[in-house]
Amino acid sequence: MPVCLRSPIAKCPPPVVVRLPGILAFVLLLGSGTAHAVQVGEVEIRGLDEAMTENVRVSLSLVDAVGKDVPGRRLGYMIREAEDQTREALEPFGYYSPDIRVERTRSDGAVSVTVTVDPGEPVRVRNRDIAIIGAGGDDRYLRQDLGAFAPSRGAVFDHSVYEASKARISRRLAERGYFDADFSARRVAVTRAERAADIELVWTSGERYNMGPVTFAQTPKSIVNDDLLEKLIYWQEGEYYHQGRLDRLRTSLTRLDYFSGIDINPQPENAVADRRVPVDVTLTPAKRKVQTAGISYGTDSGAGIRLGEERRYVNRRGHKALWQLDYAQRRKTLTLQYRIPAFAWLDGWYTVSLQAADEQTDYIDTRRVELVGSRSGQYNEHINLIASMHVLRERWAYVEENGDDPDAVPDYRYATFSYPSLRAEYVDVDDRIFPTRGIGGNVVLRGGVEGVGSDASFAQIHARASWYHGIGERNRLIVRGELGHTYTNALVDMPPSLRFYAGGDRSIRGYDWREVGPQLGNFALGAKNVVTGSVEFEHYFENSFGVAGFVDSGSAFDGDNPDFHTGVGIGVRWRSPVGPLRFDIARGLDDPDSPFTLHLDIGSAF
Repeated sequence: MPVCLRSPIAKCPPPVVVRLPGILAFVLLLGSGTAHAVQVGEVEIRGLDEAMTENVRVSLSLVDAVGKDVPGRRLGYMIREAEDQTREALEPFGYYSPDIRVERTRSDGAVSVTVTVDPGEPVRVRNRDIAIIGAGGDDRYLRQDLGAFAPSRGAVFDHSVYEASKARISRRLAERGYFDADFSARRVAVTRAERAADIELVWTSGERYNMGPVTFAQTPKSIVNDDLLEKLIYWQEGEYYHQGRLDRLRTSLTRLDYFSGIDINPQPENAVADRRVPVDVTLTPAKRKVQTAGISYGTDSGAGIRLGEERRYVNRRGHKALWQLDYAQRRKTLTLQYRIPAFAWLDGWYTVSLQAADEQTDYIDTRRVELVGSRSGQYNEHINLIASMHVLRERWAYVEENGDDPDAVPDYRYATFSYPSLRAEYVDVDDRIFPTRGIGGNVVLRGGVEGVGSDASFAQIHARASWYHGIGERNRLIVRGELGHTYTNALVDMPPSLRFYAGGDRSIRGYDWREVGPQLGNFALGAKNVVTGSVEFEHYFENSFGVAGFVDSGSAFDGDNPDFHTGVGIGVRWRSPVGPLRFDIARGLDDPDSPFTLHLDIGSAF
């Protein structure tokens, strides 16, 4: 066709318009659109560790298009951008000069992309100028934080490590009462050619604030006297401010169990002239009564019911009361308890309790009444101490002493013991409900003197401990141990409740409760000593269920030569909201009464 250049003089023929049928035009238009559409296949990243690979993956626009049809020009653009996006994603890890190769392959109509990365040499910290100017510069704890600042000189300049250290010091300044603290210098200079980073980070702390007045507000109504709560404030107004003091106050208020909501709000913006920070504490009362009811079944005790009621606060002085009844076919227990807050020395309680128990099982025939008065105190974050005085009256018998006559009257024995006891509980774990790191346990010391409220002289020590070690994110190793010894020359005069037994859920699985140790026929006599140990491995799945395997071993014995019994088994675990549920099936390896035993345990580890 001739080319016509239009001008004011030349005349050109009108343009030729070719008209196509409507359907054909639509087909051509559709074909022109799909001819340039490409499906994005797999995007593979090579040469990096897991953390860097994940950061690159979430940074690539290609990844968002996987499995989709995109125009060819759009795909080309995303492939060209992949190198820059990968480079930026590696900078937070300290790699500023990586060698990146982006390749694409076509297979089955889809284009797959491979990003191969050689991260090269990382940028390292060359110089650091990190300081706190002002009163905070003389704070020894803040100086320790400055000394621990990472990354250190010569280390890879990892952005996440740097930001975490910076945030930790800023947070620490606020926790220690330097509310006016701010940055006076905040700069990081990276020299790519020299693979070096120079850090300049300086805070101006300002003056430290002090603890001001604490105001309690109980809403919608007051349930206990404010002067009771004020006893939990262990610092004096005007002393230096520290967030840890408010954290301890929160813990003390939580342990009272009076309140469902605790809001502690320091107000540095309202500080008076001498920088005293007022603290507002808003408390929401919890439900006054907690009632419990349930059914129970044990192979020894038979079917039963459990009833109870606790009064979280009896009066405005914060007293507490509870009663509990466990009534089963062959084991019955009634407990009455009254507690009074005790804050004069250590956070704790004065407690008076009375317990009556009647047990007539295959292992023992006993009735007892015990009155206990105690004083508990939270010594520090990890240790709780309980000093108590016990008055015990107990009756027991072993039916075999009377022969096989079912109508024979048991030859009951009676004992009265009055003795002091000291219990120390230690817990240092990452999570009290489901620990994966740490240790916890308790030690009990008790003893009585013949003629001074007791029918025999004795001294006793009993210790338990559990060690927890997480292995990866879903595995847990648990090691438990128990050791007990009684110093006495009159074990025959000591009631069953003051003797040691082995076997059962938290002792030696594979054996029934009290099965291991000295026996008279079917009756467990109890022993002077006990030693048990356990090793258990647990693996959990994503749905909070898990499986376990374990080995338990130990003995309850009188002499110097324990007769060790060992049990092995497997179990199912569930991390419930109220604590772990454990269901185990175990087999004893040393002549157990039953070839297999079932064990169910619910609740926290301590």
